[in-house]
Amino acid sequence: MAASDPSPKPAKTPTSRVTPLTPATPAAHAAWQPAANPATPHQPAATRPRIPMPGDAVRLGNGCWIAPSAIDFTFVRGSGPGGQHVNKTSTKAQLRVLLADLHGLDDAALARLRTLAGSHLVGEDVEEALLIADHSTRSQADNRDACLARLKTLVSMAAKRPKVRKATKPTRGSKERRLEAKKREGEKKRLRREF
Repeated sequence: MAASDPSPKPAKTPTSRVTPLTPATPAAHAAWQPAANPATPHQPAATRPRIPMPGDAVRLGNGCWIAPSAIDFTFVRGSGPGGQHVNKTSTKAQLRVLLADLHGLDDAALARLRTLAGSHLVGEDVEEALLIADHSTRSQADNRDACLARLKTLVSMAAKRPKVRKATKPTRGSKERRLEAKKREGEKKRLRREF
């Protein structure tokens, strides 16, 4: 058994140095990178893990995809066009996809997808899913393709990060043009009053 060291350890003194939130110089700004994700200094790290896309994956646009086994199609009797045919066959397509099975979406994109989906969003927590139905044609295959197209549109719209508007000042030229136009309009009105 080793003997303990009898010499006391020096106590740590707290420092009063304040670390700035943003670097002071451009060189320091370029060198600054957070520890969480050094490749992209100003992007928050996504909390969902990235999974490599398999070869048979269904591409949904903007880098998003889903495994074919995660797509659940059911076909029921529809009420769309088709006359007697639609009464006897199950042509209405219903597509159900769990949100957890959609890959390539970060948390912000998932929040946008929930907003865009509206009434197509069903379930809660792990069972939260998109339910898309289509019965616009009398063909089961066409209705199935229409459901997939609507899913692709929804996901690609949600994956697109909205552009942040930057406030800008009007240029000197635009200010001068605006004042000149006001003077011309005022002159027109003044001339009308004289007659």
